[in-house]
Amino acid sequence: MKIIFAAATFLALGLSPALADPTGTWLRENGEARVRFAKCGDAICGTVAWLKDPATAKSKVGQRVFYDMKPNGENAWSGQAFNPEDGKTYSGKMTLSGNSLTTAGCIAGGWICRSVSWTRVN
Repeated sequence: MKIIFAAATFLALGLSPALADPTGTWLRENGEARVRFAKCGDAICGTVAWLKDPATAKSKVGQRVFYDMKPNGENAWSGQAFNPEDGKTYSGKMTLSGNSLTTAGCIAGGWICRSVSWTRVN
């Protein structure tokens, strides 16, 4: 009954539940990198914050790897993803579920994607 009342209150007041927020620092599933997502204008961008390998960290920390990620459905964003390993930019997607984030770089109009999972560290 309390849930129904809360939902009715939101509707009556014209409020909506808080949207998911991907901003913060995320650790890649393999533990090799951290990316910090933050607002950049009216979008979200991701920058390499830390790399486990000190040899590559000097040249890549601070590099922007996700650009212009804008809302594209519930807990989802789309924009551009840069892969520092091959130097190419791809169509990018990301989806958020609690403290888990999945990013993907895609080709062929989004038909072929390579995904990476991340865990929120702050």
